[in-house]
Amino acid sequence: MNKLFTLLLLFTIGIAQAQQLNCTVTVDAQRLGATNQKVYKTLETSISEFVNKTDWTGTSVKQNEKINCSMYITISAMNSDQFTATIQVQSSRPIYNSSYSSPVLNFNDKDFNFRYTEFENLQFNPNTFDSNLVSVLAFYSNLIIAMDSDTFVLESGTPNFEIAQNIANVAQQGGSIGWSQSDGYQTRYFLINDLLSPTFKLVRAAAFEYHSGLDLMTKDLKMAKEKIKTSIEKLSNLNALRPNAFLTRVFLDAKSDEIVSIFSGGPSITVSDLTENLNSISPLNSSKWAMIKY
Repeated sequence: MNKLFTLLLLFTIGIAQAQQLNCTVTVDAQRLGATNQKVYKTLETSISEFVNKTDWTGTSVKQNEKINCSMYITISAMNSDQFTATIQVQSSRPIYNSSYSSPVLNFNDKDFNFRYTEFENLQFNPNTFDSNLVSVLAFYSNLIIAMDSDTFVLESGTPNFEIAQNIANVAQQGGSIGWSQSDGYQTRYFLINDLLSPTFKLVRAAAFEYHSGLDLMTKDLKMAKEKIKTSIEKLSNLNALRPNAFLTRVFLDAKSDEIVSIFSGGPSITVSDLTENLNSISPLNSSKWAMIKY
């Protein structure tokens, strides 16, 4: 009986776990040449275990419900235990009744400087600043979860956005670049504050409607395209008030190629107003928008 109970317990753990992310972590130190690569591999393993094994929400999910994401860290300099790097954070979510996964986040953080001692234990405490490494990883882990949640239920990502904002506020005491209002306009500070600002609620509404449209594509392709088109109109309305907004660019960094793909095939819908809106929102992508013909 005890053996049977143990087997059932192991089976239950196997199908429902408290970790929410399925994150591929890469640490690239090739720019440093023939330095000892062992520490970078150890760092990669430490980050992977930290991100994937931390319980970020307190809720259990099945293995196939974990959010697929990646963190690509490029090390440009190292001095003892001090690292200068960038981190590219990407995530995607599955589309209903298909094998396709849609990109949700694609953000390149160029100010990822941190201290790391080989084999140190990475632990997250939301109310204390332990290291910039832990703070940045925890920030983006919560951001990924929040943005994913927003695509399924309108503004349901707010709790994790608020955790990310708290991480950002606490991390300011560490003095690292990216957490303060004075560090520039394309930083973690503005990313999280804009996401929680009523001024930019249209971006979150657009994300929800856009992915609702994608989930319709296997049922009614034309209706799905119209719904996605309406989500772009929301971004256009925001652009009229806040031209070249940071969050709008973050949205399109993830979605521009997908938008072209969606509207470059049948069934045909009117796209002249769509391309007009896209060119107004993101003129730098005009060559992409020109590929939309239907």
